[in-house]
Amino acid sequence: MPLSFLDIFAVLAVGASAMYVLSAIRIRELALQAVIQASQRDDFQLLDQSVHIRRLSLSRDPQGRWRVWRQYRFDYSYDGQERGRGFVIMLGRQLEGVAVPERERVLH
Repeated sequence: MPLSFLDIFAVLAVGASAMYVLSAIRIRELALQAVIQASQRDDFQLLDQSVHIRRLSLSRDPQGRWRVWRQYRFDYSYDGQERGRGFVIMLGRQLEGVAVPERERVLH
């Protein structure tokens, strides 16, 4: 039984979707690793041990190629009492930055 054009297209679409999902999962893991490293370096606690996608768009990298730009949100705490929100930016598989507002210092 020969495959029709629609059958071939459907198989390719499912394959491309699966590749995108696997790539997105890997990039999310890279973002989480970046936040964990930043938490150790900057002395804050990553709460819930996870990052959540906040924004998604297309953007050009420094070489001019189109990449998927992702902003992930995470919760953190400096003292274990108050919860804050930080962000990590990924452009393709490249880390663009981790943003965590500095803690407020109280002078006595």
